Formats: sequence, C-alpha cells, structure tokens
Amino acid sequence: MISSNVSSIQANQVFLNNNANNIANVNTDGFIPSDTYLSNNANGNVSADTRLATDNGSQTSQTDLTKEITDQITISRSVEANVNTIKTQDEMFGSLLDIKV
Repeated sequence: MISSNVSSIQANQVFLNNNANNIANVNTDGFIPSDTYLSNNANGNVSADTRLATDNGSQTSQTDLTKEITDQITISRSVEANVNTIKTQDEMFGSLLDIKV
C-alpha cells in the first residue's frame, strides 16, 4: 500500500517540475507548455505522462497561469494526502508491533 503512495508522490514531483518550467517560461516568446497527466497502472501505482500542449500558433508564451497555479494547489494537496496516509500506516504498523510484543 505504501508503494502506491510513494509512486503518487513521485508522479506529482514530475508534474510539479513541468508546472514550474511552464511558469518559468511565461515570458518566453513562442513557448509551448507541457501538459502532465497522472494515471494508475494495473499494480495500483501512479505514473506521470508528459506531452506538449496543443500549439495555438501564438507568438507569445502559451502558458496559462490560471491553470498552472490551480495545478500547483492540486499537486500540493495530493502530496499532503499521500504523506499523511504514509504517516498513518506507519503509526498503525507501530501499534501492531507493540501489541504483538
């Protein structure tokens, strides 16, 4: 179970890195941002898939700051939820070991 939480945190790190790159290039003429999609595989682990956004032909940066900031909030909340789940699992396993001893 912990491995799915860890894979989710790692996938969200990829998402955050791409998000930060998009924001850093908001003033770069002709910049086409990357879109990141998270998905679950058959093992229950999360992976990140990144591809360039659709080019709209604009001469200025195509980064949408509204989307990027909203994505940052989503990423932050997802990582927080996964970390809390890992902490809870760790506490439960510790309690189980205390009972067994």
